[in-house]
Amino acid sequence: MKVRVKFKHDGEGQFPTFSKGTRVLIKEACVHYLHWYECEIDGYKTYVPDIYVCDGILTRDYNPTELVQDAGDMIEVREIVYAWLLGTNESGTTGWIPAEVVVSTDI
Repeated sequence: MKVRVKFKHDGEGQFPTFSKGTRVLIKEACVHYLHWYECEIDGYKTYVPDIYVCDGILTRDYNPTELVQDAGDMIEVREIVYAWLLGTNESGTTGWIPAEVVVSTDI
């Protein structure tokens, strides 16, 4: 599915990809997005969806980097996790973007 960015989105920095099996320290629930949690992974403060963690361990490889996009940019959606999309932009960068800032271009 392709989506077009409606509003500029700035991410919260670049992160490495954390391997499946990495320990996750859950801090608290995210106030703005259900099923997402503020956490610490390998010393990085970030967020993680609850379905990626079981008993404090990542259940899959995970990179929390958000896409930095301008209005009008196009993104190919790879996965939808609650209110966030994991997608790849036209320059080939993969990252997260909130669903509220995009609109589908598929009919």
